[in-house]
Amino acid sequence: MKNKMRIRLLEGLTVVLLLSLNPGQASANAPAACDDEALHRVLQPAQAIAAEGIWLGARLLQWPGVRAEAGSRFKLYASRDGRLRAEPGRRVSGADGAWTLAERTAPLPEALAQRFKYLQAGVRLSVSAPNLRALHRGQMLLVQEQADGTVQRATGLQAAAALDDLYVAAERVDDLGVKPGPGSTRFKLWAPTAQRVSLCRYAGGSGRALSAQALRLDPSTGVWSLALPGDLTGSYYSYVLDVFVRGVGLVRNRVTDPYSVSLTTDSRRSYVANLEDPKLKPAGWDASRAPAKVLAQTDMVIYELHVRDFSIGDASVMPAHRGKYLAFTEPESNGMRHLRALGAAGLTDVHLLPVFDIASVPEAACITPKVPDAGSDSEAQQAAVMAVAASDCFNWGYDPYHFNAPEGSYSTDPADGARRIIEFRRMVMGLHAAGLRVGMDMVYNHTAASGQKDTSVLDRIVPGYYQRLNARGEVEQSTCCDNTATEHRMMAKLMSDSVLQWAQAYKIASFRFDLMAHQPRAAMEALQARLDAALGRHINLIGEGWNFGEVADGARFVQASQLSLNGSGIGTFSDRTRDAVRGGGHGVSGEAMLTSQGYINGLVHDPNERVTTPRPRSELLRAADLVRVGLAGSLRDYEMTTHDGALKRLEQLDYSGQPAGYVSQPGEVVNYVENHDNQTLFDINAYRLPQTTSREDRARVQMLGAAITAFSQGVAYFHAGQDLLRSKSLDGNSYDSGDWFNRLDWSYADNHFGSGAPPKADNGVMYPFALPLLANPAIKPGPAEIAMSREMFRDLLAIRASSGLFRLRTAAEVRARLQFHNTGPQQNPVLIVGRLDGRGHADAGFKTVLYLINVGAQAQRLRIAAEQGRDYELHPVHLRPGAGDPRPAVLARYDAADGSFSIPSRSAVVFVEK
Repeated sequence: MKNKMRIRLLEGLTVVLLLSLNPGQASANAPAACDDEALHRVLQPAQAIAAEGIWLGARLLQWPGVRAEAGSRFKLYASRDGRLRAEPGRRVSGADGAWTLAERTAPLPEALAQRFKYLQAGVRLSVSAPNLRALHRGQMLLVQEQADGTVQRATGLQAAAALDDLYVAAERVDDLGVKPGPGSTRFKLWAPTAQRVSLCRYAGGSGRALSAQALRLDPSTGVWSLALPGDLTGSYYSYVLDVFVRGVGLVRNRVTDPYSVSLTTDSRRSYVANLEDPKLKPAGWDASRAPAKVLAQTDMVIYELHVRDFSIGDASVMPAHRGKYLAFTEPESNGMRHLRALGAAGLTDVHLLPVFDIASVPEAACITPKVPDAGSDSEAQQAAVMAVAASDCFNWGYDPYHFNAPEGSYSTDPADGARRIIEFRRMVMGLHAAGLRVGMDMVYNHTAASGQKDTSVLDRIVPGYYQRLNARGEVEQSTCCDNTATEHRMMAKLMSDSVLQWAQAYKIASFRFDLMAHQPRAAMEALQARLDAALGRHINLIGEGWNFGEVADGARFVQASQLSLNGSGIGTFSDRTRDAVRGGGHGVSGEAMLTSQGYINGLVHDPNERVTTPRPRSELLRAADLVRVGLAGSLRDYEMTTHDGALKRLEQLDYSGQPAGYVSQPGEVVNYVENHDNQTLFDINAYRLPQTTSREDRARVQMLGAAITAFSQGVAYFHAGQDLLRSKSLDGNSYDSGDWFNRLDWSYADNHFGSGAPPKADNGVMYPFALPLLANPAIKPGPAEIAMSREMFRDLLAIRASSGLFRLRTAAEVRARLQFHNTGPQQNPVLIVGRLDGRGHADAGFKTVLYLINVGAQAQRLRIAAEQGRDYELHPVHLRPGAGDPRPAVLARYDAADGSFSIPSRSAVVFVEK
């Protein structure tokens, strides 16, 4: 009895000692840690245990699936060094302190109930332990035990909500990272659960540490900071921190700074730099401005481009610049001539696939595979490419390592932290000089890694906070990588700080967010407001609003998804018209890849050899309606006569159980038929068009897809090379398929169809269907068809640019000015006719614009009584010398006497009234 009483008295004393220890003092061995090159060392192993308990706030816990039982109690145990052991039927050991918890039966406040509505019901517990901030710097276990103290069950805890409540002031810390200045250099790291943090400084990317200093913790914010005398610009640094990691133990982690503005080779050390330093600004940087082409979001015409794809195969670029940022600084290269011509025609933005620091490409010694010269349907090419895929120089880059630093593999010297900053800025200047704004593809929905993995940064600094966890405390991976949790304050702050830096320091004019629906609408709207206020102008935000995974249907928060973003002004990609145009949908494979024809490639009107059962006319009519949905900007309240003769709002049309029209304003929809994902449009058409389709008609079908995008209200989005019949040799997922399957040819000689069988891992199921197509020489276009497609695409850009009627800014304008002819059950379903009324519009350019899109393999003639007696003529672009498609100038006709229009096969023709 005396011993038990003594333990209880010492229990309180131990807690006092635990909580009073100043973590800023515990750094005596920091220099030794700096010279230890290990990325992590376990100082004290801990029991492996799931984290099924959830902190709902600073002092409230929930244990889903567990109920209070007579004769049992709930206790919270703590250990600074991770020595807790809790095994059923035994007493907890290794505790520095323990607190009995009271059950809370009162309903949660509405905001809290909504935040945690995804949790299974379970016991809720109030926590009265003192100094919870200190407890979070060690190990905690929630235990249900018998009256005699033996364990019934135990769990670790998910602490994000508690950290958000305890360190809310951290949101107001606006200078995380490193800030060098003339008198001192200041370092700040948010690591509220760390027990100590040391700074290691280095002269370069390799070599021993110059010094090691302890950082001090601000207990109110969780920020560790250190100011050192002098301007340390040009040096490198890393942090060494001791932190408890659930299931691992007390760990010493060597980490880079999550707010790194640059790094050394392979991201091993962070770089000290002030992005306003004149030495980091190329000549003319301060004066460089993005062209003032976009006055409203609907003015955006985007070309999605990968930095390496752009120049790695361009012989007109000097060898040292191929695949690099600096390729964009050579104005007379074939690639830059191409971009400049697109800009002159009407392109506004080049959107770069990820150019922040990524984990998948070795910066120091990536490999270029030797690809054999084999047959167009051979498996030899893909075998050579995939043999070195993990160590080659190519990846799309959707594996974030450091969000705020430029990727080093695109720099001419990744070892030099300054070089990638300067060269990135030179790239931006080169695109500005070509008349183009620069956009970036941002990936805040996941990280390259989590836990104790080498390329994990955030999770090795604040374990369990930045990543979204499932019911057992494991990292969710619905995005195919380790998901982040932007519903947590400091992850949302990191995203916001990061985007603001790219906009301010690199003059990025627009942003595309990968899998944006995995982020809260509130976080995206706050980001939009902050950007606009800081820049003094509107910054264009678009993203993928796909609704899936653990956040689907608002399970954890109101998402930044297609339906949930309605009214926000932020744009989302529309799959409605995309699927109608291309045919099929996500996940289609096998023979269905060939038989799932779309509106432009033969659905009903031109069945291919694999379609043995005629498809009903109603399918073509429904596809035509969905194409019109896109042309009308996918507006919820736009009214249209549908194929069944009914007048309906677009939100009343069905698309896979969702409203086809889903946005409030046209700037909220991004129209596209091809991007980096899935097969290119040329490759989809190779599967779905009849094999007897001529090369010329394949080019025309490609441009029908581009025309539908160009004529649609909203943002127009195109994939680089879409204008050149780009093929990836039928590869449906080329993220890691190397340069070989992702090639672009700015000499216009080859579209690279028939470059061999696509990589087998992702495409092998299609080999029985794909290989015969690749072997068919009649499908592959020649330079003549590529040139025709190139010019037709530029004509489409010029037509869109010629009139603000294609770029209406409000839903009211679209309702008032856009009218569809040839609708209802008696329509000619291969012909879409849109009329745009320009009266009273300052930027209309014409009194009326009438576009006709004929997807049929034969010419069409259509009488429109309402257009009888008008003064229509062909759009001037159709009549220019060298027009991409000369047929409209010769064959397209308007007969005012009866209001009839004659349109060549597979063509998009525009008539205007001046």
